[in-house]
Amino acid sequence: MATLVLPVEEQRVFVASQWQLMWWRFRKHRLAVASAVVVVGFYGLVLGADFLAYADPDASEAQRSLMPPQSIHWFDGRRFSPHVYAVKGARDPQTFKRVYRVDPAEKIPIRFFAEGFEYRFLGLIATTRHLIGVEPGLDAARTIFVLGTDVQGRDLFSRLMYGTRISLTIGLFGVTASLVLGVVLGGLSGFYGGVTDTLIQRVIEILRSIPTIPLWMGLAAALPREWSVLQVYFAITIIISLLGWTELARVVRGRFLALREEDFV
Repeated sequence: MATLVLPVEEQRVFVASQWQLMWWRFRKHRLAVASAVVVVGFYGLVLGADFLAYADPDASEAQRSLMPPQSIHWFDGRRFSPHVYAVKGARDPQTFKRVYRVDPAEKIPIRFFAEGFEYRFLGLIATTRHLIGVEPGLDAARTIFVLGTDVQGRDLFSRLMYGTRISLTIGLFGVTASLVLGVVLGGLSGFYGGVTDTLIQRVIEILRSIPTIPLWMGLAAALPREWSVLQVYFAITIIISLLGWTELARVVRGRFLALREEDFV
């Protein structure tokens, strides 16, 4: 009697674990791989936000308000010498607006691993080294602003680095909370059924019947006024996660109901 011999590739599929199957399928999806690389890159910025930010994000200077971005010039002739040109501001006598002009005669050299404001790398190691910066001791007119400044004269690049860390960290926490609530409550509803299923489904229907935008606005207005912007943002994220688990819970409930009715040996 002949024995059926499967190809090596099919044998790998039969003996592979669920995680291996998921990984193989994920690698074949080029868009998913590219998206994962982008997400990992963003979270790399989260870990190195302090190191990448060359200026204190909270340091403000009215004289540098709404300053345009400075272009980085990597070469001085044929010599590699990163620098920016100084930008000088003055009041327009007709509009009284502050205008800026580039002074090509004054170069501000950019140093790698330069000293700057003190921070704790990864929240542990106290250091003053940053990826780029200027020579210590230069006045405010001889600093760099790669993306310009805001209305209060704060460096936008440094604030962008810190803002990215806050957004991704709190956003990840909100998504995780919604995932946990959806899987747990949906699993309980589908596994036990009966009164448990009825109660959870009624709660889901009530939450889904409430207009979300007016609800978020009302809850945001009810937050204490003395809270900082970060605390308010964190609280709103938690509120959104507490209301965003309903759809996932129904999907998980349906999967549990289907598995519960199957025959297992």
